[in-house]
Amino acid sequence: MKNRCNFVYAGLSIFMTLIFMQPCEAQIWKKIANKVEEKTTDRVLDDVDKVTEKSLDKADSQSGEGDESDTQNNLNSETGISSSETPSTSIKSYQNYDFVPGDNIIFMDDFTEDQVGEFPAHWTLESGQAVVNRVGNIPAFFLTDGNYVKVAPKMKSKEYLAGPFTIEFDTYNNGEGSESPVLVLKYNDQNGDSQEGEVTFSRGDNNGYGSISLDEFPHTTSAQFPSALKESYENHWHHCAVIFKDDQLKCYVDQYRILTMPNLGCAPNAFAFEGIAEQDSPIMITNVRVASGGEMNMVGKKFTASKIVTHGINFDLNKASLKPESMGTLNMIVNLMKSNPSIKFEIDGYTDNSGSAEHNLTLSQQRSEAVKNQLVKMGISSSRLSTKGFGDASPISENTTLAGRANNRRVEFVKV
Repeated sequence: MKNRCNFVYAGLSIFMTLIFMQPCEAQIWKKIANKVEEKTTDRVLDDVDKVTEKSLDKADSQSGEGDESDTQNNLNSETGISSSETPSTSIKSYQNYDFVPGDNIIFMDDFTEDQVGEFPAHWTLESGQAVVNRVGNIPAFFLTDGNYVKVAPKMKSKEYLAGPFTIEFDTYNNGEGSESPVLVLKYNDQNGDSQEGEVTFSRGDNNGYGSISLDEFPHTTSAQFPSALKESYENHWHHCAVIFKDDQLKCYVDQYRILTMPNLGCAPNAFAFEGIAEQDSPIMITNVRVASGGEMNMVGKKFTASKIVTHGINFDLNKASLKPESMGTLNMIVNLMKSNPSIKFEIDGYTDNSGSAEHNLTLSQQRSEAVKNQLVKMGISSSRLSTKGFGDASPISENTTLAGRANNRRVEFVKV
């Protein structure tokens, strides 16, 4: 009987122990789960840090970051439209490019006149947060916070786009967050009320994303990037451009014409940039250039003018090496000369007044010769072309503003 009671007591003790252990066991497992969660979070944060550092390293290596004195010298020198040269943006890959920018630049900003960490002087902030920063040694406008962050250029009038116009800008993508710049085109509807259409340059990646879409216009559409552009999009600079003429809007990224809307249904009169941005994944833009006019179509037409003034032939900083996006204007010149086989041109190069007069004279001569060499490669006889550099002589605009200096940096084709 005693043994039986002991057995019962032992059983009851085990039973009671198990009951009281359940809360303790739950707490133990909860602690273990919390510990695992903490470790997992730490691991994710470490991975994010590694990805961010890797992206910044790529940006630095592509931009050719130098010491502070070299960077400052570059920023004080003549600049034009600039984007990192990569195999996907070579002169050869632009051989069918047909974008020709307008012939009168009304706004230009490469952010070289602004201090890093400050809001740029030539813009207004409508919502969110934005600041000038660098990608490597390239100054750029970082839209850093907001859903949506929105910025607009400071212009003398509320409506400054009329008739044909072109807008160009460069954007960088490091593969983090949204980072898709939205070009806002403002217009008045049929009732005279102000409206805003959106041209969204959705960033590309290896997962098949990448497109341009038109929204909030009377007529809308969208188009995908080609596969080659999607796959090479991350961690590179890309040149974006739009041209509006006769109700038609064309949109480009690098050498590709992505989208054509033949009947937009409105006449844009101003622009802005917006998008979803965060501190760790800002929208980055630079080399914003807006011009009136654009897309001079001279194919099959008899040329009767005395000269053509172009602003679409651009060069690397303080060099005579052509930017790939120059091919749109060069293709136009080639087509014109093939349609008019008796025409001969003197290629005249001009700079702004940055740097010494002697340096600018030499640089302009080298650049005019670079243009001639490229045209010869494209099938034009060298006997039909001559060159001359004028440096900063004969400015056609003031040298006191970014837009004025951009107008003075030009290549003229003078009929001889």
